[in-house]
Amino acid sequence: MRDLDYLNLLSKQFKNSQEINIEIANLNAILTLPKATEYFFSDLHGEHESFIHLIRSAAGVIRKKLRILFSNEMTEEEILELANLVYFPKEKLEKYDFTDRNTYEFQVAIIKKILILVKTLSEKYTRSKVRKAMNTKYAYLTEELLYKDLDTQNEKKAKYYQEIINSIIDIGLAKEYIVELCKLAQTLALDTLHIVGDIFDRGARHDRIIDELMNLKNVDIQWGNHDVEWMGAFFGNEVLIINCLRIAIKYNCFDMLEDGYGINLRKLSEFASEVYGDDLCSCFMPSILDENEYDVVRPEMTAKMHKTLEIIQLKLEGKLLKKHPEYKMTDRIILEKIDYEKGVLIENGVEYKLKDNNFPTVDPKNPLELTDAECKLLKSLKSSFMHSKKLLEHINYVFEKGSLYKIYNNNLLFHGIIPMTDDGEFDKIKSFNSDDFYSGMSLFDYFNSLISKAYNDYKSNKIDSENIDHMYYMWCGRFSPFFGKDQIKTFERYFLDDEDMKKEYENPYYSYAYREEVAIKILEEFGLNSDGHIINGHVPVKHKDGEHPVKANGKLFIIDGGLSKGYQKKTGIAGYTLIYDSKYLSIAVHKPYEKGKFNTPITEEIERVAKDERVYVRDTDIGKSIKKQISDLKDLLVVYRKGLIKETN
Repeated sequence: MRDLDYLNLLSKQFKNSQEINIEIANLNAILTLPKATEYFFSDLHGEHESFIHLIRSAAGVIRKKLRILFSNEMTEEEILELANLVYFPKEKLEKYDFTDRNTYEFQVAIIKKILILVKTLSEKYTRSKVRKAMNTKYAYLTEELLYKDLDTQNEKKAKYYQEIINSIIDIGLAKEYIVELCKLAQTLALDTLHIVGDIFDRGARHDRIIDELMNLKNVDIQWGNHDVEWMGAFFGNEVLIINCLRIAIKYNCFDMLEDGYGINLRKLSEFASEVYGDDLCSCFMPSILDENEYDVVRPEMTAKMHKTLEIIQLKLEGKLLKKHPEYKMTDRIILEKIDYEKGVLIENGVEYKLKDNNFPTVDPKNPLELTDAECKLLKSLKSSFMHSKKLLEHINYVFEKGSLYKIYNNNLLFHGIIPMTDDGEFDKIKSFNSDDFYSGMSLFDYFNSLISKAYNDYKSNKIDSENIDHMYYMWCGRFSPFFGKDQIKTFERYFLDDEDMKKEYENPYYSYAYREEVAIKILEEFGLNSDGHIINGHVPVKHKDGEHPVKANGKLFIIDGGLSKGYQKKTGIAGYTLIYDSKYLSIAVHKPYEKGKFNTPITEEIERVAKDERVYVRDTDIGKSIKKQISDLKDLLVVYRKGLIKETN
């Protein structure tokens, strides 16, 4: 029995027994509905066009629904055209003149077909939920049209429904109404969206991905290393600010930086031109995956800006790692390992020749000190980065929607790894500021708390706090659950030819978690049973080499299939989508997106795990919450009947 104080509050909402009985009946009915569909995406890496296409098409599910509904009356080409209209209604309707009476029948047919699609997609939901998903301007008319089948024998009603459609067309609202119906279909097709890390970096416009996500209702994010990198940068971590800019410039993402976030790079280009005027900076030529539309920068100039940022980052990293010996990363203070006269890196007594030995801003006697000009440049870049209103909006969204991990419907979602020892046990990691040790779930909770503290420090203008420093460790620390390797070899990739020196060694997690018994141990660590699944991203699956995304006898799904163009040569595909409906847990593979085309994403289902029996709302986390509400309402009924709280008529 709930305590009287709580039930007294509940009585303000449900004033008498009749209202309670009605609500209990409603909640019990909801429990009998099939579970709504969840979609899982990972490692988006700024690929906005491909991702938006996948989202609006529900990874091809909408086209499948249309094929089931209309294959007897439409050709495959016509179904594809209708599907594209549902995904991008504004763009596709531009070619039609809706003032032309010759399009009247077309308009009627399109409205009716999309209404049928919406009706089919709404079958898993209550009318109330469907109504809330509608544009309020058209909610009444749409509800009437969706449920007209209840009056199939009523001839007068049939004329009434047809007249609604005719009126919409006659007063010139057909195009607007079709757009709203298509948006409703998209919303109903994609009930819950899980982003399992790494929205940021590499691709052209991660800002547009976040804009798209902000228009959706049920989204959660499990942060990846690139997400915490951008969050830490915006909180004020100078190493990460430079790192974010360096990676963006490396991948030629000037439109995202300048047009998307309004970050001013003029002083950076001026500095780079002055310092590296005759230097070709050939080791720093950009990887051009996408051309810029607004801010076109010559590759030669980009390389100079790129090198400028790398040298500043090496200096700032060295200082941060000296400040925090508890990171155990002092071996990454690279600039102090270079013999500048010989042009070599000295590692464990071995000399490695540098491909580039031009360091005009580095003082060999004090290599970590920034020049006065670098200090001024850093101040300018930091100010521009941290005062971007658009970036503030996006970082707040990613923080508020995100966490290191999520447990939902008996699935464990996280981006990176659970640090493990060489013998397959959960590694124990010492706290940065106490003698406490953490492992497994407690380690995840510890890092979650550090990120929340860093965010609060930023909000309190404590941008030099140690919590914000720790965001750098999250990005690339050896035992960071976001990273998963022994160290990050950025310098070696730029400056050395020796392939062994570039190797980064993975945490034992990647060999042990692929075993069924270890995967079950991880699930149990987080309070889940052996029927659950681990859903991971972070490491691209080499699909073209025969590697499979489903591991540990179906307990672990690795869903980084290379949505990012930068990984597609390695994977041979363009990403995975994991889809969990009421009958199956399915994983689909995508073919590369073709820019400028509206084609439905080409997906091939490569794994379909049937559930033992259909999953209903009562079997889900939402169902647990509803059952708790019912229990509370029944307790309120009892106290009403006992007269402990008075009913209101």
